[in-house]
Amino acid sequence: MTRSDNRTSRRQLLKATGAVAAGLAAPTFLRMSSAFAAYPDRPIKIVVANTPGGPSDIIARFMAAALADPLGGSVIVENKGGAGGNIGMGFVARAEPDGYTILLTTSAYAVNPGLYNSLPYDPFKDFVSICELAVSPNVFAVQPSLGVNSMKEFVALAKKYPSKFNVSAPPIGTTPQLEAEVLKSREGLSGMATVVFAGGGDALKALISNTVQLSSGVLAPAHPQIKAGTVKGLAVTGSKRWHDLPDIPTMGEAGFPDFVFETYCALMAPVKTPPDIVARLEKAALDILAKPDMKEKLTQAGFEVTAKTGKGHMERVAKEVPMYQKIIEDAGIKKL
Repeated sequence: MTRSDNRTSRRQLLKATGAVAAGLAAPTFLRMSSAFAAYPDRPIKIVVANTPGGPSDIIARFMAAALADPLGGSVIVENKGGAGGNIGMGFVARAEPDGYTILLTTSAYAVNPGLYNSLPYDPFKDFVSICELAVSPNVFAVQPSLGVNSMKEFVALAKKYPSKFNVSAPPIGTTPQLEAEVLKSREGLSGMATVVFAGGGDALKALISNTVQLSSGVLAPAHPQIKAGTVKGLAVTGSKRWHDLPDIPTMGEAGFPDFVFETYCALMAPVKTPPDIVARLEKAALDILAKPDMKEKLTQAGFEVTAKTGKGHMERVAKEVPMYQKIIEDAGIKKL
């Protein structure tokens, strides 16, 4: 065989090999393309890492109802509360990365790395962010019958009768629970017990039923109760007063400097979820948040729409993980 014949044979072999490889790859590509084109062909599940009634549950149900139309399929909410949100976050981290199981997370996502010795997820490796939805300040509230009109008055009364006062908070690792511990540490209220509940709704109910004397919680579930006069807001923990609660000061205005705690909500997916699906979910969610009626609905519920992209949300996470680690260390809070 001549050298020319050898070159021809090699070229033919390479062409044949390429054709076989293309033939093998084509079905895989077609399956992926058809899977995306059909997405969603079954219900999408938003997992909330808290019990029903809290801020994350409220916004999850708003978004689930609104996402059904642009995605062309049904969206359901499933609550998996417990362990400061770790149960729900760990569940989604291990879920099939196919776009059918996504997470509605709160600030606990960034707090927990500094609070727990071990976690069922890595905040930087196990998830891809879809988008940030909204943020809500927290609020300290009491029963009107307690007879106090400011945080300073409450602290003075709690110091006088420490065994008779306690504070309710949502799960360990949430910003309301964390701020309750910071308040106790700074103001010498070690005798005031923190009663932790599985969700923000349950923590607020404890105040309404007079089981506790102070509630530390996200504004969203407390907002209608404050407007109705069922509970009395003493201070919000945002950087400014809430627009329709002008009589409630910020903690800074109430005499507690450097006391800003907010709770954000974001959508996330398991890390290997196809980028096209993540992009589709991001666009659908951001389009919904841009609508005036949704903005109004969320504002009335105690949320401020932030509508950050997935990249923008991860910039927050990168900043807040070390920030909360320092807050936890400075407050002397023991790791769990």
